[in-house]
Amino acid sequence: MEKLFSHLDTLYGEIVEIRRHLHKHPELSFEEVETAKYIAEYHRKLGHKVREQIGGNGVVATLEGDLKGPTVALRADFDALPITEENDFDFKSVHEGVMHACGHDGHTATLLGVAKALNKLKSELKGNIVFIHQHAEELPPGGAKAMIEDGCLDGVDVIFGTHLQAQVPLHEIQYRPDALQASADRFEITIQGKGGHGAVPEETKDSILIASQVVTNLQQIVSRRVSPLDAAVISVCSFDARGPYNVIADTATLIGTSRALNEEVRTKIEEEIEQVVKGTCLLSNASYEYNYTRGYPVTVNHKEEAEFVMEIAKDVPGVEEIKITEPFMGAEDYSYYLQKVKGTYFFTGARPRDATEAYPHHHPKFDIDEEALLIAAKILSKSAVEYMNRHS
Repeated sequence: MEKLFSHLDTLYGEIVEIRRHLHKHPELSFEEVETAKYIAEYHRKLGHKVREQIGGNGVVATLEGDLKGPTVALRADFDALPITEENDFDFKSVHEGVMHACGHDGHTATLLGVAKALNKLKSELKGNIVFIHQHAEELPPGGAKAMIEDGCLDGVDVIFGTHLQAQVPLHEIQYRPDALQASADRFEITIQGKGGHGAVPEETKDSILIASQVVTNLQQIVSRRVSPLDAAVISVCSFDARGPYNVIADTATLIGTSRALNEEVRTKIEEEIEQVVKGTCLLSNASYEYNYTRGYPVTVNHKEEAEFVMEIAKDVPGVEEIKITEPFMGAEDYSYYLQKVKGTYFFTGARPRDATEAYPHHHPKFDIDEEALLIAAKILSKSAVEYMNRHS
């Protein structure tokens, strides 16, 4: 692997340059036209087979090794978020209200660096490598499902991917051999009461009061209807019942998210939310509308592949610690890939060394230590090569 790592070391400056270019020119989910063109052109210059507009703005490039063997997929996402950046970098976003605040610029730069390094070893590769550049990870329904339906996994034997984590120390790798990230669903509840003057509440069905009771009662689902051994989250994140100061609103709308680490609990939560809303409204003789939208499923790693990548990571320069992490209640549509083929997803520590505070993902001052790009590139590329060597 010394030759591979040497290529990546040489390419490190270019990888950083790509990351900064993408960071400066972010595009929102489902709007990543120029980013997709940039990625496709980069692969074409390497001589890879390129397919564009896969499932939308997705790009799939294939490097065919000269020797026979399995097909390994590596995935990176490339969409940004609707956030106004507050950093003062030279490469700060030039698009007001749009920012790479989750590391997807780094994911893409890493994968392009991996592609260029592996291309130099084409004559030695025992199989093929599919580079999946996915659009719209941040916004359900996401890009993964549509890309799969459009054939991005056709012929793929295994898939590997990583997420740069700004609050995990640089040089640390985190993984799980099972459920790594939660499902993420959206619910919307509209309480229909009866409005009226604030001075005569007895003549109304106070939608604000009823909705407030719903918010409180929903918390009983996790605490009393889900086993303490099963992780789950129900969060009401929006409460809307606007009106004049002296008028009791006739309607109130609640919007929120639910999370779970297995599909049985996920389904139970969906059913229990409606039962809570129905019962609460019944007490006040009010009506309701309930809409539950399923987002990304649970991200469940395959044990053998997860442990394989961590075995590989032990000998990668820059990796100093490998930990089994607790499940994370955030969601990731990488889950769809793992439902179709075996593989794994892991976290690469990217906490900035010189920062006084490591800002979380989706924060306007989010940043990463760019050395993490090189570490991630070495793990992904070595995993691909070693997998092909062992399974050819």
